[in-house]
Amino acid sequence: MSERAILLVDNDPNIEKMLKKKFGSAGYLIDREFDGKTALKKIEDRIYDLVVADLQMAKICGLEFLKTITELKADLPVIAITAIGSVNDAVKAMQLGASDYLLKPFSIDIISYSIKNVLKFNNKELINNKNSNRTRNIKKKLIIAQDPISLKLLEFTRKIAPSTANILISGPTGTGKELLAIYVHEHSGRSRHAFVGMNCAALPEHLAESELYGHEKGAFTGAFQRKIGKFELADNGTILLDEISEMSLSLQAKLLRVIQEKEIDRVGGTNVIPINTRIIATTNLDLNQAVKAGRFREDLFYRLNVINLKILPLKKRKADIIPLATCFLEQYCRKNNKQFMQITDDAAKLLLNYNWPGNVRELENIIERAVIISESNMIRPEYINLENQKADSPKKRSHLTGITIKNMEKNLILDTLHEVNENRTHAAKRLGISIRTLRNKLSEYKEKNDL
Repeated sequence: MSERAILLVDNDPNIEKMLKKKFGSAGYLIDREFDGKTALKKIEDRIYDLVVADLQMAKICGLEFLKTITELKADLPVIAITAIGSVNDAVKAMQLGASDYLLKPFSIDIISYSIKNVLKFNNKELINNKNSNRTRNIKKKLIIAQDPISLKLLEFTRKIAPSTANILISGPTGTGKELLAIYVHEHSGRSRHAFVGMNCAALPEHLAESELYGHEKGAFTGAFQRKIGKFELADNGTILLDEISEMSLSLQAKLLRVIQEKEIDRVGGTNVIPINTRIIATTNLDLNQAVKAGRFREDLFYRLNVINLKILPLKKRKADIIPLATCFLEQYCRKNNKQFMQITDDAAKLLLNYNWPGNVRELENIIERAVIISESNMIRPEYINLENQKADSPKKRSHLTGITIKNMEKNLILDTLHEVNENRTHAAKRLGISIRTLRNKLSEYKEKNDL
C-alpha cells in the first residue's frame, strides 16, 4: 500500500472527522474500526503508519490490544486515548508500547501535535554496529555507525548511559539527535520504563506547560478533564526535550525548578508530584551563544549540560554515507514493493563527494526518490538528485568575499523566502532552523529597517 494510513479504533465520529480534516488533506487515509478484534485483523492484513486507539474498546481489553499489537508489529506506533484515565493507566499503556497517551476530550491541536511527534520519532529505524554481524533491536530504531567518529561516540554513549546525569545532545539538523537519545535510554537502567519525547518548538507557550506538567480539570478554558503531562508519563524513565533552545524563558525557569526540586505542579493543581525522570535535551544551536545573548538561562544550561554528546555533520563522517544509503535502500525497496536494488560505483562516488547540507535526513530523501524513479535494480547517477551539488564551487564562493557573516545570513534567509514564495514553514525547513527562529530573525531585520 503506497498511501500513508492511520487506523482509528474508536466509536466517536467527531475524532474521525477531526483526523480526516487535518490529515486527509496531507495525503493520509483514515481508516476506522469500532472494536479491537476487527482492528487487529485489519492490522494483520495491511500496512499502517499509526494506530490511534481508545482503551475502552469492545470485545478486547485496551491494554491487551496494545500488547497484541507489540507482538504482531513491534514497529507500529500507537497513541492511546481514553475518557477515563489515571496515572497508573498511562504508565501501563506506555510500558506496553504506546507512543503517547491522551485524555478525552482533546482539541485538534493536541491530537495533531501528538500524531506529528509520534510519526517523526517513528521515522527512524534500528541500530547496526560495524563490530557486530547482527542487528540489535533498540526501541525499534537503527543507528548506522561505521565511521570511526561515529563508533567512538557510540562507545562513549554506552559508558555514560547507565548514569543518572542529564544529557545535552548537540549537532546540526538532520543528524539523528533523537535517535542517539533513544540509544542512551535503551542502554540505561531506565530502559524498562517510558521514553517520552516533546518538541519544544512545536507547541505555543500556553499549551507547552500543560503538555510538560499536565493540568487539572477546570484549570483553564477547555480543560474538561485532568491531563497527565510528559514528565509524569516519563516517571522512572526518560524525557526528551527536542529543540530546547526554542523554549521560552518563562518555561525555562519552571523547568529549572523541576530539575532542582524533582517535583512538578500540574497547571491548576494544589499538590506537588514527585518525579524521577532523566532529561535529555537536544539542540542544533550553540547554547553558549544563546546564553550570552540572553535567550537561554545560564543556570539551566549548566543543569542540562552535565554530559554533552556532539554529533558531527554527515560530511565529516564519510564512512557512514554508503552504509546509511544501503539501509535506506532496503527500507524503501520494501516499502514500495520493489526488489532489492544496488548502488553503482559512479552513484556511490557522487554520494561520497557531496557536502550534505541536510545531513542524514537529506540522504534518506534522496534515496527514497531514487528508489521510486528507478526503472531497474540499480541506482545510477541519473537517479541521484543533489540540488545543492554546485553550491560550493569556487566561482560561486568568490563574490562573497568582503561580506559579513551577518549579511550573508540575512541574504540567505531572504533569498530562501523568495524561492519558496514567502512560505515561512518551507523556508525554515530548507534553512534547517525552526519557524520561531526565522520569525525572530525577520523581526530583527524589520526593527533595523533592514528589509
